[in-house]
Amino acid sequence: MPNSKTIRIGTRGSKLALWQAEHIASLIKPSGYSTEIIPIETRGDKILDVTIAKIGSKGVFTEEIEAKLLDGSIDIAVHSAKDLSSEIPEELELVAFTERELVNDVLISTKKEIKITSDKLVVGTSSTRRVAFLKHFYPNVKAVSVRGNLQTRLSKLQAGECDALLLAYAGVHRMGYDDLIVEKIETSYFVPPVGQGSIAVECHKKLAFDKKEIIARWVNHPQTEVCVRTERAFLKTLQGGCSIPSFGYAHLDGDLVSLKAGIISLDGQRVVKVKRSGSPEEAKEIGESVANEVLAIGGEQILKEIRQQQQL
Repeated sequence: MPNSKTIRIGTRGSKLALWQAEHIASLIKPSGYSTEIIPIETRGDKILDVTIAKIGSKGVFTEEIEAKLLDGSIDIAVHSAKDLSSEIPEELELVAFTERELVNDVLISTKKEIKITSDKLVVGTSSTRRVAFLKHFYPNVKAVSVRGNLQTRLSKLQAGECDALLLAYAGVHRMGYDDLIVEKIETSYFVPPVGQGSIAVECHKKLAFDKKEIIARWVNHPQTEVCVRTERAFLKTLQGGCSIPSFGYAHLDGDLVSLKAGIISLDGQRVVKVKRSGSPEEAKEIGESVANEVLAIGGEQILKEIRQQQQL
């Protein structure tokens, strides 16, 4: 029998994922509960020679971890919120979102003179959203697929496979690579994906009440939770997964939550974007209404084309 005062944390095994799990453990520590970190290898970690879109199913970084939640091997799962599928298994729930890091994408390089506008720039990324945005805003850039954990990608950068990498600031910062950042890309036009910058905690709905209460009290950041749940309501209604170049960013603006979200075609030619604000109590409705508007004004057609192209 597992110790009732120990919270078993399931996570991917990469350095960044383990950092995130350790961060959750450090937040839990003052509660008096102890923690045990259990690394789990996912399909997304094993298959590195093709893009996420070609692996083909949702949950490429979460499915194996969720299976351990379902069979009771772990109490909670820790994920980058941006890696979560738009829908999680019926028996599971999201109980906490950590305070959000800066949500921006950043350009990192060992060459300090590089900028996103540099001529004939070769940028490594595995994100369909980033590739599409690069095509739209920076036709000077050639995007090349670079998969793997942050350290693997950095070794590819150092080997000369690309001039720079386009990554989430949060991961770069958490791994201590701030000195490699040559440019921070503004969210006003390069809108991040849903959940970027926050760590999500998932558990079984039947997890012991005391453990759930500990997570909610010590780990959850209510303001971040409102924003990420707004974004996730958008993603769920849009039915976009990891391989769809959708984007969504909500932030609190006084007493209102403001969401800017949409979808971009794979070739970067068409962007459908909608902004809407409302009270935090309306978070779910805001996300759903933005998604429905995005679909109605051209998003549905873009989604259909993307799915056809990804089946080729």
